[in-house]
Amino acid sequence: MYVRQLAIAFALFVASDATSLADSAPTSPESYPSPWSSGGPDGWDDAYKRAHEFVSKLTLLEKVNLTTGTGNQADRCTGNTGSIPRLGFRELCLQDGPVGVRYRAGSDRRLADLNSAFPAGINAAATWSKSLIRRRGEAVGAEFRDKGIDIHLGPVVGPLGRDPAGGRNFEAFGPDPYLAGIAVAHTVEGTQSAGVIASVKHYILNEQEHFRGGISSNIDDKTMHELYLWPFADAVRAGVGSVMCSYNKINNTYACENSYVLNQLLKNELGFQGFVVSDWGGQHSSVASALAGLDMTMPGDGVRNSTYGSYWGGALTEATLSLALSQFRLDDMVVRIMAAFYKVGRDTKQVEINYSSWTNETVGPQYWRSKTGNTTVNKHVDVQGDHAELIREMGAKSVVLLKNKDNALPLKKPASIAIIGEDAQDNPNGPNACVDRICNVGTLAMGWGSATAEFPYLISPATALEKQASADKTLFSNVKSSWDLDAARAAARNASTAIVFVNANSGEGYQTLDGNFGDRKNLTLWNGGDELIAAVASVNPNTVVVIHSVGPVLIDNVKTHPNVTAILWAGLPGQESGNSLTDVLYGKVNPQGRSPFTWGKAAEDWGITTLVNSSTPEPQQDFIEGSFIDYRHFDHQDIEPSFEFGFGLSYTNFSYTNLVIKPQDVGPYEPASGTTIAGPTFGGVNFDPESALLPEGFEKVPGMIYPWVNDTDIPDNTGGPDFPFAAHNRSAQAILPAGGAPGGNPELYKVVYVISVDVTNTGEVSGTDIPQLYLSLGGPAEPKVVLRGFDEVALNAGEKKTVDFNVTYRDLSNWDTEAQDWRVTSYPKTAYVGASSRDLRLHVDL
Repeated sequence: MYVRQLAIAFALFVASDATSLADSAPTSPESYPSPWSSGGPDGWDDAYKRAHEFVSKLTLLEKVNLTTGTGNQADRCTGNTGSIPRLGFRELCLQDGPVGVRYRAGSDRRLADLNSAFPAGINAAATWSKSLIRRRGEAVGAEFRDKGIDIHLGPVVGPLGRDPAGGRNFEAFGPDPYLAGIAVAHTVEGTQSAGVIASVKHYILNEQEHFRGGISSNIDDKTMHELYLWPFADAVRAGVGSVMCSYNKINNTYACENSYVLNQLLKNELGFQGFVVSDWGGQHSSVASALAGLDMTMPGDGVRNSTYGSYWGGALTEATLSLALSQFRLDDMVVRIMAAFYKVGRDTKQVEINYSSWTNETVGPQYWRSKTGNTTVNKHVDVQGDHAELIREMGAKSVVLLKNKDNALPLKKPASIAIIGEDAQDNPNGPNACVDRICNVGTLAMGWGSATAEFPYLISPATALEKQASADKTLFSNVKSSWDLDAARAAARNASTAIVFVNANSGEGYQTLDGNFGDRKNLTLWNGGDELIAAVASVNPNTVVVIHSVGPVLIDNVKTHPNVTAILWAGLPGQESGNSLTDVLYGKVNPQGRSPFTWGKAAEDWGITTLVNSSTPEPQQDFIEGSFIDYRHFDHQDIEPSFEFGFGLSYTNFSYTNLVIKPQDVGPYEPASGTTIAGPTFGGVNFDPESALLPEGFEKVPGMIYPWVNDTDIPDNTGGPDFPFAAHNRSAQAILPAGGAPGGNPELYKVVYVISVDVTNTGEVSGTDIPQLYLSLGGPAEPKVVLRGFDEVALNAGEKKTVDFNVTYRDLSNWDTEAQDWRVTSYPKTAYVGASSRDLRLHVDL
């Protein structure tokens, strides 16, 4: 009965295929009640037992305090919840960002406060190394832990990367859901092993920066499951403690109050056991957002014409007292927060918050917004450890060698080298001169926005290469300008190797840089990069091009230029940028990077256009392409790329032989079934409004959000518009066929086939290969192939190893919109193994 009702609801959500989205404005169906947490394996059961005990001790006001941010800049962290002084429980501290601890000290900004600046997510993906990605997560988590931070606002798989010009694509792991899913799972596991809650973001379909606060991303059910929801499922299965809902709307309902997206997909189908936190200012309602599945609001304030200055705080207390919000929903919100806290061991690994987001001074106001509570706010704790070594290694192993004509690389003590271009240089005002990196001066090692961290230092390519040249007694010249083409030609003409540095930047859409409002206005190189390359290559037959960019750029003319002997994409490598690149250029590290995105020849090759103008106040963005993004689109439309997804060269060569398929006896797939327990409550609620008033004599910190109500006149909202009956139904609920555990039905992850292949290093030097498994799911409306496996294989010259790929039921399935479950279709399935999405060397029918 439930599945039938859901199918009827989808008549409102989508039509039979994605192309119909453009015909009308879709709507999301409602899904109530918000599923209550149930625990589970991998530490959730124990965490929930402890959370239940803790929450049972709390008063109504204390419960509200844990769900509500205290206000923007109200305390030391990017976001802070209220505390529970009675039980000695301090406020929870939430902090940006994905590449390291972010400070927002404004004009006070100097150097980082003894923290690291890691490579961007897109570089992590480019390594195709599960071990490196996990180690990055562990190191980032350790730095946050030792600063006293409870919740790390990362990693990122939203945006996935639908639009190659998307401003924040670089924060994530690329547009393939399988690669992104593997990367986010290992990052979550690494981060949380350090004792910090990871908050995977931005959930969901936040695919561009223009209009991000109100655009409606309109999508069909099949595409949602097979593309954008896929990596979030992997994060949930990895045990992520928090999910951050995004700014945009999904089918015309805001993400942070979309009951279908939060209750149905995330908490019910994916079995998410942690808590949902709003992006900063992403909440747009009070009771409605709570009933829809939001568990924590950040930063907590910012609501105009409100007696409480917040959608929650005192307003949430009032909603509970008026019965607009049931106790079981409030209790579940708090239990989810505390379960995540216990699951990562915060009770034993929590240290004092020893920094301030808002000032670098040692002594200053704890409550920055009100400039009160003067104390020691920065203890300048060094959390860097030996992380520079990891950053250098990841920076080098994420370099993608795109061209290497006549073995121009690696360099072997050349007689002379010319380093040309601003992108090779130091920013003369220091690496942190621009707030949140909103400039493009000197070498590009980080995009701009909230996903930044202060550099403790930044090794520029020019600095590292000059040091190497000195050691080799190589004549070194350096042209710092990208615009002085005469100087560039003069230096290149006399050099045995000319290395040109170019870049392309993007970031978060709260600031415009050179006409780019977060999203890139085009896919060309910045700062005259094309002209600089052309000038150098016109006079030097051994021109090497290095690209620092947030994603693909249009360089087919560079690829085909006869004097350009090598091209390297170095992405956004973090603080060790120059050292990492030098290690690759000189062969200390054999490049293993593989492109985590497709490089087209023209902007229209991707088939996606950023929505930059809207004739209505509610912009609509229809995802009519379905799952055909990036390489799936290029394959579907038979478009030849400059460089395909998964492509990357090495200083050696690899061969693939002996492809073997081994079916596993796992039996047929069984849909999940049964029911949950009834919605539980923990502790009592004193419904006397007098108990919720501000205590006599208490002095509020100006501007801070509190849980107390303003008066005792509490309305009865049991019959009001915010009281949908289903939202208050705490009876046992049906388990969805695709649900039943974190990440979805455990049956989905059973291994159906083991596919093995022999990989041999046929060259003369050691190197690391990335063999890739692609599947054809066979249907006429399906992508030609989809990535379903990869590995990192280090091989000495002449060495051979066997690589196994585990293929699960999920890997072989498509989403069945009628059954609301995953199904293996009757179309023939084929497995391919190769070196990229278009270099498929072996295949076998399944």
